[in-house]
Amino acid sequence: MSVQVETLDKLERRITLTLAAADIGQEVDTRLKRLARTVKADGFRPGKVPMSVVAQRYGYSVQYEVLNDQVGRAFSDAASAAQLRVAGAPKITQKEQAPEGFMAFDATFEVYPEVKISDLATVDLEKVTSEVTDEAIDRTVDILRKQRRTFTIRPASEGAQEGDRVTIDFEGKIDGEPFAGGKADGFQFIIGEGQMLEQFDLGVRGLKVGDSKTFPLQFPADYQGADVAGKEADFLVTMKKVEAAHLPQVDDAFAKTLGIKDGTVEALRADVRKNLEREVKFRVLSRNKAAVMDALVKAAELDVPNALVEGEVERMVGNARADLKKRGVKDADSAPIPSEVFQEQAQRRVRLGLVVAELVRANALQARPDQLQKHIEEISQSYEKPAEVMRYYLSDRERMAEVEAIVVEGNVADFVMSRAKISEKVLPFDELMASA
Repeated sequence: MSVQVETLDKLERRITLTLAAADIGQEVDTRLKRLARTVKADGFRPGKVPMSVVAQRYGYSVQYEVLNDQVGRAFSDAASAAQLRVAGAPKITQKEQAPEGFMAFDATFEVYPEVKISDLATVDLEKVTSEVTDEAIDRTVDILRKQRRTFTIRPASEGAQEGDRVTIDFEGKIDGEPFAGGKADGFQFIIGEGQMLEQFDLGVRGLKVGDSKTFPLQFPADYQGADVAGKEADFLVTMKKVEAAHLPQVDDAFAKTLGIKDGTVEALRADVRKNLEREVKFRVLSRNKAAVMDALVKAAELDVPNALVEGEVERMVGNARADLKKRGVKDADSAPIPSEVFQEQAQRRVRLGLVVAELVRANALQARPDQLQKHIEEISQSYEKPAEVMRYYLSDRERMAEVEAIVVEGNVADFVMSRAKISEKVLPFDELMASA
């Protein structure tokens, strides 16, 4: 099969497809006859509707369907014969002129680019490591204690302190006028835990039950409430209740309440260390992998198919609508979401995907079954019932595809790091955990 491929641009190509009109007409007749066996029409019994009526009612749609099928098949055969790797769906347009007895169509499309990756030995990469410290374990144990704290009424003679749970009435005004969301009765929060803006948090400290106080508060310029962002308000606060926190002692009894099998403080700290080390491992891998991917984007030379970028943009817009729907946003399916806000991110994703795919293909970095199994086992260990989690992943193709993508990315990261110029950096535990 001889196929003439016309180059229009770097990645854009065009093929002319020619179909015999008789073949199309014959297939249309065949489908209409098949349809006539079951079609219903007023005044006729099922299967007895005249072909002229069937053709009049369904002829156009059947012909459109046949053309789509045959043009699609012809394009697939032509692309295969020309050994083309087509990126995205082709744009099909019918030509006005064609040989007698034939119909001609132009198929315009893009092909996958050639990916050139510079010598990985010239790539500079920073590889981070981190360790779980005793201080990190102490802080985690304190968090567990706070999750199980109790509260008792503080004596009336004592003012509110850090860590206390307070119940207040408050009213805020801007330029003497109340504003939406600026008033509440019986509002409860814990001092010093970042639940309120710092100025508000400081304003209620020291207040006793029955005390009232007015203080100014400057809303940040990037505050989530656009109506008050950047403005200064005056808040009148009345203290209704002050409760002191009581944290459980770190002893064997406390360890048992957390489900520690051995029921000892030592076993509790060992379990905390194990969980933190697992989290540190995943965060370090994620950070190092991100550094590799950033380096690959810079080290690769290629043209990016517009069709793939457009498809990625559509997918991202769809995900955004799905997220809005989950949040309960009304009419999420028709909400105005400008596609251009995703353009740059989509471009990068497609570019990186092509580079990674080329590295995987050229260096046999596909995920092995034992790697998939190991990754699922590691994920499951952070859950209460690891065996159920493993069954969940292994029985779900979509989840397994996600696991495979993660493992492949890990293989690529290891491959690049084994060849790049590496500078190692020890990252403090707190800095690692605070990073996104």
